[in-house]
Amino acid sequence: MRIDKWLWAARFYKTRSLAQQAIAAGRVKLNESRVKPAHELKAGDALAIRVGDFEWQITVKALSDKRGPADVARQLYQESEASRSERERRQDLRRWGAEPANALKGRPTKRDRRRIEDFTSPSEES
Repeated sequence: MRIDKWLWAARFYKTRSLAQQAIAAGRVKLNESRVKPAHELKAGDALAIRVGDFEWQITVKALSDKRGPADVARQLYQESEASRSERERRQDLRRWGAEPANALKGRPTKRDRRRIEDFTSPSEES
């Protein structure tokens, strides 16, 4: 079975096209090596999958070319304990500690520049 089709059926990616793009970009590794989207996958293969900030280290348990419910998709693979704990840790960090720089988009406005200058320039009180 094609690896891109399995990733779609296991619900790691919403479309096969996104799965193919991720494989081509090197975000999916089979047995620690890069593969092509049409590479054959079999039960027992080890996959490392990066989606956004999260990474899964999984072992393929079953093959399916049909996309079903999430609980059925979870039965297609088994995630390693180290991978699960790291992913949960990252989720907690993301939930409790929002990155302040995420709110900034693009260049500062004129008002923002004035505030920065007021904050960083030494006060001229004599």
